[in-house]
Amino acid sequence: MHQYVKVLLRNFILMSSTKKILIADDEPDILEIIQFNLQQEGYDVVTAKSGDDAIEKAKQTNPDLIILDIMMPGKNGIEVCNHLRLIPAFKKTLIVFLTAMSDEGTEIKGLETGADDYLTKPISPKVLISKISSLFRRLQKEDTGIITVGDISIDREKYMVTHMGNDIVLARKEFELLSLLASKPGKVFLRNEILNQIWGTEVIVGDRTIDVHIRKIRQKLDLDCITTVKGVGYKFEL
Repeated sequence: MHQYVKVLLRNFILMSSTKKILIADDEPDILEIIQFNLQQEGYDVVTAKSGDDAIEKAKQTNPDLIILDIMMPGKNGIEVCNHLRLIPAFKKTLIVFLTAMSDEGTEIKGLETGADDYLTKPISPKVLISKISSLFRRLQKEDTGIITVGDISIDREKYMVTHMGNDIVLARKEFELLSLLASKPGKVFLRNEILNQIWGTEVIVGDRTIDVHIRKIRQKLDLDCITTVKGVGYKFEL
């Protein structure tokens, strides 16, 4: 009896820790390939074949991560993302675009909806799985209040930054800006997105304000870790 209880407990822990992923794509072959490879990695996978179906499945299953194609019947992927981000339950749900649309304008529009990443087809299952694992690791680090990237540690509760064990003194807005960029390494944060999240919509500041703060952060860290994406915004990467 004791052994039976232990088995039940182990299975419960495994099931409760399984991440659920919703894939929305109108191409059956792509759905099947992605679903198979994610299930092989232990993920619980739900599929949808249209934008409207994706919204309903998301509400029914409450996934941890959603993969959206853009060109789908009914609502397109960008409309789906916009719709879900307005629902409180999906404010922090990881959302990734996986699409054949590789033009810069569509990518910017996709990121402006609040997507966590934008990937273009074709993509190998191994690369996709690596990207998904990375997103889940970032989310886990955010939940602890401490962001660690390479030798840089950012404690968002104590407003402390250390690099290789050395304390780095940043002004409040510099700290908030670094925390935002480092929360999702590799993600391009749009200039308007940065302004809204760091300074808010009620405070009027110019683009030059971001540039000045970025320059000060680079100087204080003495690291080439913030990349300027010309005409778009900034990203953090070591």
